[in-house]
Amino acid sequence: MSTYIPTLIQLSYLVASSCFILGLRYLGSPQTARRGNGLASIGMLIAIVVTLLDKSVLNYEMIFVGMILGSIIGAFSARLVKMTAMPQMVGLFNGFGGIASALVAVAEYLRLVGSTEVIPLNTLLIIFLGLLVGAITFSGSLVAFGKLQGLVRGSPISFPFQQPFNILLVLGFFAGCVFLSFQGVNFPVFVGLIFISTLLGVLFVIAIGGADMPVVISLLNSFSGVAASIAGFLIMNNVLIISGALVGASGLILTQIMCKAMNRPLSNVLFGAFGTGDLDAGAGGVGATDKSVRSIDAEEGSIILAYARSVIVVPGYGMAAAQAQHSVKALADQLEKRGVDVKYAIHPVAGRMPGHMNVLLAEADVPYTQLVDMDDINPEFERTDVVLVIGANDVVNPAARHEQTSPIYGMPILDVDKAQNIIVIKRSLNPGFAGIDNELFYNKKTMMLFGNAKDIVAKLGSEVSQL
Repeated sequence: MSTYIPTLIQLSYLVASSCFILGLRYLGSPQTARRGNGLASIGMLIAIVVTLLDKSVLNYEMIFVGMILGSIIGAFSARLVKMTAMPQMVGLFNGFGGIASALVAVAEYLRLVGSTEVIPLNTLLIIFLGLLVGAITFSGSLVAFGKLQGLVRGSPISFPFQQPFNILLVLGFFAGCVFLSFQGVNFPVFVGLIFISTLLGVLFVIAIGGADMPVVISLLNSFSGVAASIAGFLIMNNVLIISGALVGASGLILTQIMCKAMNRPLSNVLFGAFGTGDLDAGAGGVGATDKSVRSIDAEEGSIILAYARSVIVVPGYGMAAAQAQHSVKALADQLEKRGVDVKYAIHPVAGRMPGHMNVLLAEADVPYTQLVDMDDINPEFERTDVVLVIGANDVVNPAARHEQTSPIYGMPILDVDKAQNIIVIKRSLNPGFAGIDNELFYNKKTMMLFGNAKDIVAKLGSEVSQL
């Protein structure tokens, strides 16, 4: 009977992998996302149980201690971390995946050093690759977390000869790999490879502007999957290979989708230093003091909304920062009671991570059917009575269509300016991540409601309910 155990283990891994694949498929739609998450969880449970029952596991005590500590940390994090900090948490998760894979590579190297005089070349290459990708993912994710959290300056950080220095680091890493491949064990050189890999991750992300952090988070997610897949090849674990490849591929596809949504190639995202956070008149920006805006109060805004036939809500990071999603849902409920047709326009790169707005609105129980993607909602703006923009900036800036000197020129935007009336809720006229002024604010159809998004939307809802 024992001869069938390896086969049963591999079959169980196949079932777990199938759950991952189906779960990922269901995650592609909001209606089936919960089912997909459940399937993926079942697949992970199968993979963990089978691995623990495998006779190659030597220390159950340490594994269970790690599981308990991880569960406690995860439970507290889920309870304490606000939805506005979800992009930062995703960044940290990517980093944890990267460091786990890098540690597997380090541990395998140390194990082989102690058990054999000559490490096979193919094994060494996998170790080096796992170390490189894992360490870059870890340190890069920490920097991305720091930028999103405000611990690191959001604008690109550069220094003279930065790219040549990065190239020298890469060449140094490969030189170290060649040396270890032919000269055998050398711990100082191996530690040097760890240091170079980690430094490359830091230098890779600090040079990218805050406007591109959503793309970076998605790309690092892909890296974490690739690192996990490499670790799977290293320890000969099929389910880790498959799941890592799935994460790597899906993360890369999402990165490409977001680059397309900004009409920019990935190379420009990584090396374009986009999103300085400063006004730049030469880049299509106009200082807020150069033009006047039309300002209204909540009472006026509520009348305009209450007597509209159709309203499109455009959420942005300002809504997330103010935690206004529940107030937005309450306002929408009041409008729908009056027979107003309410929809939500979702731009692919709104917020600070892919799907940020979808997650926030889903938390507030906004029906999935009311969330409409950019391509589908854009034709409707021309026949919409009122558009309510809540904290969105660059994704509604008309300069993207015609201002060739603007850094967002060519980026597909929500055609908010084509609506009959536009109400914009913002704290001030400060620019968004791209660091440029927004033409929409000065449009003759635009009315500005200045203040905290949560408070303003709550006042709008209260006023509408009394009309």
